[in-house]
Amino acid sequence: MVDGKEMFFPFTIHYSPSTFSRMSVDKIETDLVVLGAGPGGYAAAFRAADHGLKVMLVDTEANPGGVCLYKGCIPSKALLHAAKVVNEARHAKEFGIEFSEPKVDAAKLFSWKNEVVKKLTGGLGQLTKQRKIEFIQGQGSFLNSKTLQVAKAHGGIVEVNFKNIIIATGSRPHTLPGWPYESENILNSTGALSLGQIPPTLLVVGGGYIGLELGSVYAALGTKVTVVEALDSILAGADSDLVLPLKRKLDSEMEIILKTKVGFVKESGDGVTVSLDGAEGVKERTFHKVLVSIGRKPNSTGLGLENTQVKVSSKGFIEIKPNRETDEPGVYAIGDVAGDPMLAHKASHEGFAAVESILGEVSVFEPKAIPAVVFTDPEIAWCGLTESDAKAKGIEVEIARFPWAASGRATSLGRSDGVTKLIVDPKTELVLGMGLCGPGAGELIAEGVLAIEMGATVSDLALTIHPHPTLSETVMEASEVFFGHATHLYRPKRK
Repeated sequence: MVDGKEMFFPFTIHYSPSTFSRMSVDKIETDLVVLGAGPGGYAAAFRAADHGLKVMLVDTEANPGGVCLYKGCIPSKALLHAAKVVNEARHAKEFGIEFSEPKVDAAKLFSWKNEVVKKLTGGLGQLTKQRKIEFIQGQGSFLNSKTLQVAKAHGGIVEVNFKNIIIATGSRPHTLPGWPYESENILNSTGALSLGQIPPTLLVVGGGYIGLELGSVYAALGTKVTVVEALDSILAGADSDLVLPLKRKLDSEMEIILKTKVGFVKESGDGVTVSLDGAEGVKERTFHKVLVSIGRKPNSTGLGLENTQVKVSSKGFIEIKPNRETDEPGVYAIGDVAGDPMLAHKASHEGFAAVESILGEVSVFEPKAIPAVVFTDPEIAWCGLTESDAKAKGIEVEIARFPWAASGRATSLGRSDGVTKLIVDPKTELVLGMGLCGPGAGELIAEGVLAIEMGATVSDLALTIHPHPTLSETVMEASEVFFGHATHLYRPKRK
């Protein structure tokens, strides 16, 4: 906390007004400043530099990468890969290959994860230099609509006069009021990725994708994991038929308690005691670690936006136009700070749209489909219109499902519990949405995104020759289900 306000920066620089007056202030002019070097920020900076603009990139870390590379997407996927290796070793006994129980060297595992992060962020640092982008590690705030003041991480102040600026400051984990976050046993997603040990027990508060991914990691590594979700299902944003195969598998690996809230929280010896208020009343449980994973909120505070005409919504999102420009001319916002969905790939493409607008081109960000992926095992992925959204909005659709039990490739992998589904306009036969559950769903969903963006019909998918035997064939066969003549599934079309 600083002056009673929650700050989102990984470090906080304290300067008194008298200190500022004594400091020498460097003044720089540039075409474009990008504030925040996550996947949206560095992608925008790189694109602008490639088009000849003089660019400055400002971030609190030593290299570009943002939360995604340092504390989110990349380190979590590294640990999820390790968990997958462990699970596959255990699963192999079902087809005659049995290994001894894996021994986990936690220190080496987390060190390897850190090396992955270091390699990728270091590589981005090199790409920044190659593009002659000026990178400043520091904390930036607006003095006015054309001047950014940057308090450098290692001392000193820089005032940057810019023609345009892109705000890409990302988001941070939501917190629960009254919780003892000073305790080393209360974790957010960042803490869970840097724990460096395998706790005997772990409570995950929240059944969203972050909680389930990290819970899956620790369950595979030997932790007894309990997930508590206030709603009546996990992954509330996904269609229930996609979630079902995952739920069945997770039920065998961890304890999942639905329609339950966490009441009081108190430290208890080397762990944390909580009250769980659910259908069976209130129960007290003690866990070694508690991971709070209840979503994220935008980093729009502490930026000096009050010195500009930039507007912020009641939810903390910076309000933007289709070209990602705010109400302040020349000030743009992209990524998590600019609204849902909070996804790295969405931020990158918003950054491209903002740069195109800055270059004077007519550019808007209006994708027909943004893919979402949950990197559990099995993975869940979807794009475009979901079945649940279609029902809620009263949109008439036809659903075509192909169960992976009918897939030769899925069966040969011992993973026949998946499903591929298409959401189709029954009149035009346009593909409106796609969903998958199964290994590699995150890789397969791109075909659905392309189909929706290109205005493909379900016939286009059915007539596209897919390689055999592959999981990608399930997309083709789901489209054949729509017409009632899937080769590997007898399901005549209703008349």
